[in-house]
Amino acid sequence: MRPGDELPVLSVPVTRTLIVAGALATRDFVDVHHDPEAARAKGAPDVFMNILTTQGLVSRFLAERLGPGARLRKLSIRLGVPNYPGDTLHLTGSIASVSDDERAVEAGEVEVEIALMGINSLGRHVTGTACVNVPPVPSKGAGP
Repeated sequence: MRPGDELPVLSVPVTRTLIVAGALATRDFVDVHHDPEAARAKGAPDVFMNILTTQGLVSRFLAERLGPGARLRKLSIRLGVPNYPGDTLHLTGSIASVSDDERAVEAGEVEVEIALMGINSLGRHVTGTACVNVPPVPSKGAGP
């Protein structure tokens, strides 16, 4: 794992069910996340995803790409364009840095900073960075 390495894309279909279930699961009862008429009355064409659901999808992206030993230490995201039903969210990321932070080394891990982005048909839905501790990847040829 080196700076510049790209993580494989995760594409998530944005369905009305995902939007509503995500809002309910995060106890976000704001009507624009479950009531299409209320969303339209407030200027949106339809219900749209809340930030906590987006944060959960970003966390899923990181966990699936970095493996079960990864520990999310910090996540900083910013929302852009909305996620509406019928679209697809494409999450991407690249390794920004790899360090031997003292706390991580003591735990037998390396600290990885990841620059991430999620885009849909309207543009950038989410951008941000994540700091994740991961077990070190053995170098090729290393063995018992």
